Amino acid sequence: MHGHHGAYLRCDLTSGRAERIALDPDELRRWIGGVGLGAWLLHREAPRGVDPLAPEAPLIFCFSPLVGTPLTTSAKLAVVAKSPLTGFICDALSSSHFAIEGKAMGVDALVFTGRCAVPSIWVDGGLEPTGLWGLSAAETAHALADRGRVAAIGPAGEAGVRFATLSNDGRHAGRGGLGAVMGAKRLKAVVVRGSEHPRVADRKAVVRRARALARRSLGPSTAKYRELGTAANLLAFDRISALPTRNFQRGRFEGAARLSAEELQPQRERARRSCASCTIGCEHVWAIADGGETRVEYESLYALGPLCGIDDPDVVLEASRRCDALGMDTISTGATIAFAMECGERGLLDRAPAFGDGPGLLALIDAIAARRGPGALLGEGSRRVALVLGGGSIDFAPQVKGLELPGYEPRALQTMALGLAVNTRGADHNRSGAYELDFSDRVDRLRGDARAAALAVEPEDRAALIDSLILCKFLRGALDDLYEDGAGMLREVTGMDYSAAELRERAAAIVDLRKAFNVREGWVPADDRLPERLLSEPLPDAPPGSARLDAARLARMIRAYNRARGWTDGGYLRPERWRELGLAPPEERA
Repeated sequence: MHGHHGAYLRCDLTSGRAERIALDPDELRRWIGGVGLGAWLLHREAPRGVDPLAPEAPLIFCFSPLVGTPLTTSAKLAVVAKSPLTGFICDALSSSHFAIEGKAMGVDALVFTGRCAVPSIWVDGGLEPTGLWGLSAAETAHALADRGRVAAIGPAGEAGVRFATLSNDGRHAGRGGLGAVMGAKRLKAVVVRGSEHPRVADRKAVVRRARALARRSLGPSTAKYRELGTAANLLAFDRISALPTRNFQRGRFEGAARLSAEELQPQRERARRSCASCTIGCEHVWAIADGGETRVEYESLYALGPLCGIDDPDVVLEASRRCDALGMDTISTGATIAFAMECGERGLLDRAPAFGDGPGLLALIDAIAARRGPGALLGEGSRRVALVLGGGSIDFAPQVKGLELPGYEPRALQTMALGLAVNTRGADHNRSGAYELDFSDRVDRLRGDARAAALAVEPEDRAALIDSLILCKFLRGALDDLYEDGAGMLREVTGMDYSAAELRERAAAIVDLRKAFNVREGWVPADDRLPERLLSEPLPDAPPGSARLDAARLARMIRAYNRARGWTDGGYLRPERWRELGLAPPEERA
């Protein structure tokens, strides 16, 4: 085979045995790799209704046919599991040398099931007890550096924090609690090293394409990421009342300038780095108060700054560094703490810091990672906290399906509001892409409607294809046509005669495949809903005359989206679609 190895390795951590399982070439063609192949393997390997933290729940590391080629940004992997935060599918991406070495083990995916008898590492295809339990992921990787490339969890994953991350090469498969899944298996680290690099069908063509793509990757479409990084979004969103502030009570933050890239980068930037096999170099590293450093991303700044009412850059950057070291998703951490702050104001939660309390934020991050004091409850995520506290707190818990909201104010970006509501991963900005429409002249971002909802299908399909190839989404502006370019890459790497039309169909099928898993695991239409606050309270600092995002408007958009997808009005796949996906349809639903 070319591009693929034609098999995955199923590793039973209970018995210590590993088994090579063949993958049908037709399955590889249909699901490509990354989140597509990962979703297919999750259907195959996860027992129906399995507890995400049970030994039987699989944890899947999935590569793609482009991994190991010279194509820029292709050194990525997808980590796929049933999320302990949402109970639905979770697929998180990470760039790293781990992807290259994992693929060189001669497999297209690693699937871990079972539970180690004692804390262990998986290395060279076998298990070894480890004394590294308690270390950060970075410390663990350093300790194992001479043995291969490492993916590891930190203390939060060991403690079962439901939004714990899984880290490799300083990058993170961050959302949905994949670190907790790994921690429940008592698996501290996965170490990979290989020499079976896959062959490509037409090496000269791949090299020509790689050179051309590298040149385009340094053009104007990626300039923002190279110059300021995603942190540039903070002031831009604040200007249009789209920067969630104090647990989504406002859309503008009076301290935004103090946290902006424009203000801080000249003073603090130490380096600009690239992921493995990447020419863009979007990673910006800033100095923190104690002389250390941390990676800076918009989502971390938003969640640990404005959302918590904190404008002290030393506190926000230290909070980001601490989340990375402990192994926690910065979005869910900040959003859960912001929710706790409001609950404290309302008398629903004792010992909660107030909005703007920087030391309180840092102390609570430590407490959550250790599941200590109030952190024992907050480590469950905002939805579960709300269900425990009651008092109407579920109405302002910043989550969809249990996954905390990213830094996009839905009332000011109403096509994105739809994307957050319907996404299979929960409140997620990377799988939907609906914000692309809100920032265009094709829709009215303040008045979502059925036309905008139908248009939202296309960016979601494109995201599914990019995440299956796998390429970085920052590259999308450097491609002339994703489907034509993607088909060309796959033809040259795999030798299969892909066409742009086929990839369009495959992208839509991957979205359907992920939705099918959620339906299988108990999804109902009521799960596609935003917090009540966003549907009943106007945004205080929105532009004059802007429309509110009410429940009726969102319902109309969801219905239009479902129809555009070919689903029922309620959002279920039709029986014939299940069969087209190669799945047995469940009993008929409304």
